[in-house]
Amino acid sequence: MNYLAYISFIFITLQFINTLINYIFRPKLSVSNNDKNVKVSILIPARNEEKNIAELMNNLYKIKTPIIEIIVYNDNSSDDTKKIVDEFKKLDDRITLIDATNLPEGWRGKNYACHQMANIAKGDYLLFIDADVRLYGKIIDDAIAYAKRYNLGLLSIFPKQLMITLGERITVPIMNYILLTLLPLELVRISPFASQAAANGQFMLFEANLYRKYFLHKMFKNSVVEDIHIARYLKSQKVRIGCIAGENRVVCRMYNSYSEALKGFSKNILMFFGNSFSLSLLFWALVALGFVPILFVNTNYLAIYVIEFVFIQLFYSLTSNQNFVINLLLFPLQQFFLLHAIINAILIKMGKPYTWKGRYI
Repeated sequence: MNYLAYISFIFITLQFINTLINYIFRPKLSVSNNDKNVKVSILIPARNEEKNIAELMNNLYKIKTPIIEIIVYNDNSSDDTKKIVDEFKKLDDRITLIDATNLPEGWRGKNYACHQMANIAKGDYLLFIDADVRLYGKIIDDAIAYAKRYNLGLLSIFPKQLMITLGERITVPIMNYILLTLLPLELVRISPFASQAAANGQFMLFEANLYRKYFLHKMFKNSVVEDIHIARYLKSQKVRIGCIAGENRVVCRMYNSYSEALKGFSKNILMFFGNSFSLSLLFWALVALGFVPILFVNTNYLAIYVIEFVFIQLFYSLTSNQNFVINLLLFPLQQFFLLHAIINAILIKMGKPYTWKGRYI
């Protein structure tokens, strides 16, 4: 029992250190002057996005520079995605709509969409965003300035997440919790190791020539977690990348319910742990049950454990622009969801049928 208690105590202390570092040294985008010579292409893969695409088109319509074009790839949508984009094309001549043909063998739909859009994009920078993302202010200018300052081939941003329902509050924070308790984000930029890479497909800004040097979505055409694979590959090629969490000018509402979040997280949760079943379950056990062996060892250790636990919730919530009190109160339910997602992901790996947006994966 002593051995398990020491492991639990060391683990939560490392989590505490990581979240403290991420809070104190969190990368920030400073306000920059517009570089009128820079041209940006916004690339949006869209499959059955009628609930999101109109608001996004209206959002981008208000951002005049440095966007020179907005390319939407209608990926065989069965809803009104195409109709909505066509209506906005009449208002904004920057919009180009690509209608998908059959998905080639060996490709994932989103990866093929991104590859096709990149092939025709004219910008100096390629900004891939999801249809549920919203951009505000001069976020694009400031992101480009940050990328230039640190000579980044890729800058990825984890948006501020909108959470309205209880199901969202139980599920969505898990992504940032894992990220910010395991990895100091500054290491993404300064570390040479590919294992210390992170990215989020909701916002990925590439220098265009760098992207086309590798044709990154084609390279990982069959991956359901292409964002992470791309980030790791670029680091392995000595390309500098950066990652920022909780930027409040990039906003996203990922999921609308517990069940929707379960489907979404189940396809990529294992990648946070090197695609390892055992490491993912070990992480869950240490986070959710780590206090148990300490209860039987020393109450002084338990007091320190609880203090570190509370500050972990505080620091990761602040870094993510999330509500600390809600995350603290919902922590047990969030850990139930994490276990649920891990088990579901394991079952999928073992052959459980799984579909995402109408496609079998």
